[in-house]
Amino acid sequence: MSTIWPEIPFVAWRETCAALHLYSQVVGKYRLARTPWVNHSWHATFYVDARGLSTSLVPDAAGIEIIFDLIGHVVIGEAADGRRADIRLGPMSVAEFHARFRELVEKLGGTPEFDGRPNEIADAIPFRDDKQVRPYDADAVTRFFRALVAVSRVLLRFRTGFIGKVSPVHLFWGSFDLAVTRFSGRRAPLHPGGVPNLPDEVTREAYSDEVSSAGFWPGGGGTDFPAFYSYAYPTPKGFGDAQVQPADAYFDSKLGEFILPYDVARNSADPEAALMDFLESTYRAAADLGGWNRDALECAIGSALRPRPLRD
Repeated sequence: MSTIWPEIPFVAWRETCAALHLYSQVVGKYRLARTPWVNHSWHATFYVDARGLSTSLVPDAAGIEIIFDLIGHVVIGEAADGRRADIRLGPMSVAEFHARFRELVEKLGGTPEFDGRPNEIADAIPFRDDKQVRPYDADAVTRFFRALVAVSRVLLRFRTGFIGKVSPVHLFWGSFDLAVTRFSGRRAPLHPGGVPNLPDEVTREAYSDEVSSAGFWPGGGGTDFPAFYSYAYPTPKGFGDAQVQPADAYFDSKLGEFILPYDVARNSADPEAALMDFLESTYRAAADLGGWNRDALECAIGSALRPRPLRD
């Protein structure tokens, strides 16, 4: 079956998206509290799976995995000793979700102690104090999941064309974006920090090395529409003036990133090719203008059952 690229107009489900984002932060804070630190905060992220988003196995109690089932609209907790608990997703407050999730972790034998404040959100309200009832548009949530599946398929393929240091394809619950990051292999200048409700030491470690990063977010954070983005840190001179593909991609000087509206790719004759053009062309701009050693870092896009040839 061909990949589905659904309509996901942000304004229509903005409030549901904000709620889902905050629910993901509650679960993400639990994973963060129980998991040993990995470079660039890769230990805290989620992964797209067959029904939604997964924490993978959290090293708490017997081992606990939390899954956002965005087809059945339930948060599932499963422990390696066979215990299981769930939370039905629907209209509720963040405070209610927070309380119910803590109960879920207890039922699984885990430790429900974690930081109770959102990250990367200005004027954030602590989870237990956010008592406004939020809507839940189940159809919009499932369409968003279908979009994540389509996008992750392309990001995973793009990732195979790089043999230098490269991140997993993963969802950061702080900014609620699905991302993949390539590294030049060189140290970066100290990041200035200043991300809302995020310790500067976390931001500075995340950007300790030169990167070209690309991904997808559903809207918000500078756009009122779902979009793909691509940026470099540090930003090389002339990056914003680079010619990239497709033709409707553009550099947003306020965000400091190239933007490709999701609907431009979705409505093209070949959405996967349009997105791959964006990823490749914006990466090349960052690498060429930043003086990366591309010959040592790149390889052909991977194919199933074909091992990489040895390099000279």
